[in-house]
Order: sequence, then C-alpha cells, then structure tokens
Amino acid sequence: MRVEEKLKQISQQINEACINVHRNADEVKLIAVTKYVSTERAMEALEAGIENLGENRDEGLLEKWEVLKDKPHWHYIGTLQTRKVKNIIDKVEYIHSLDRLSLAEEINKRANHKVKCLVQVNVSGEDSKHGLSPEDTISFIESLRPFENISVEGLMTMAPFTNDEQLLRDCFRKLRELRDQVQASHLDFAPCTELSMGMSNDFTIAIEEGATMVRIGTALVGEDG
Repeated sequence: MRVEEKLKQISQQINEACINVHRNADEVKLIAVTKYVSTERAMEALEAGIENLGENRDEGLLEKWEVLKDKPHWHYIGTLQTRKVKNIIDKVEYIHSLDRLSLAEEINKRANHKVKCLVQVNVSGEDSKHGLSPEDTISFIESLRPFENISVEGLMTMAPFTNDEQLLRDCFRKLRELRDQVQASHLDFAPCTELSMGMSNDFTIAIEEGATMVRIGTALVGEDG
C-alpha cells in the first residue's frame, strides 16, 4: 500500500482520537519513522505530505540526508551515543532521547544553535528500555540549566508492547503528569510543552492521554513498495 493511502487511514485515526477527548488534531505532530525503509520510501512519505521524519541511527539518518537534505524536519528518536553527536547535530531539529549528563554536555559543546531536546523517561521501568526513572527526571532537567545550547521541549517515553489498554494509559498518563510538573516550575530553558509518546500499536491511546508527537513506522511507511 502506498504511503498516501496509509496516511489517510492514520490521519482519520488521529482525528477520531482527538475528537474522543475534545482535542484539535493540529495539536498532534505525526512523525514517520523511516528507520526500516529505503530513502525512496522516505521520499514517498514526503510527497504524501508528511513533514516530520524520525531515525534512530546516525547511519540511517545520514544516508537519507544525502538525498533529502533538510526537506523534512528530522527527529532523532533512538539512543544517541555521545561520540556520534557530531554526526547529526547540525541535521536534526529534535533529539528525543536525552537521558544523561554526558550526552547533554556533548550536545551543548557541538551545537552552534539551540537544540530542541526531549528528555527520555523510562516510565514502565523495563530493563530493556533506556531513559531516566520518573523520580530522577525533574532533578536531571534542573541540572541542564547551564547548557545554553539545549532547550528541553518536552518528554519522551516508550510504553510496554502490550494489548493491556489500562497499562498503556497509566504509562502515558504518568508521563503527562510529569510533564505538567516540569511546566509548573516555569523554567526558561525547559518550556516542556511536548509529549512524544505512542507508536504504531498504541498511538490513539497516547493521543487520548495527551501526546503531542506520535512516532509511527510500520503502520505508516511499512515495507517498501
């Protein structure tokens, strides 16, 4: 199925989820995760009207950048090794996976502009997932105050892969509540308006719980062809 057709389906689901909770669909930014597809498929996504693309490896991002340049808004959504910051820092608009001070230091050192970052939180507590514990998140964000090239735009999490809707809702709700706590601190370097949560299997639930960014790969760009 072409991306254009899939986009119509996804957009309808986003609209319905927003209607369910009296939100405006314009509040939700759709990020097409292109890590498993070719540059040609990513181009097809752009031609279908998708403006935001997400990659989780620097190699994949750089490969697509060679062709697509800055036509999309690039989101780095995977674990970012400190030594690879220099490869992507001038190419991405958002980094969704800030989770340690050493990474913040490298981003701040390498950037020549203010980088929009989301702090990754391991709300579920699963060992297989990266991110800060909810308990450590606020103090970590406060420690970022000295870094003039970092703006904490929001929080990101990955929910458990499960069909348990209540478990998913609890995970997303906890991230939203944590985001609200950060906002209540009125930190000039951390407006923290964004909630990056929800993927192909759970994005409608995430939207109902407040997601402002959803990261959709399989259901949107799927396999090439």
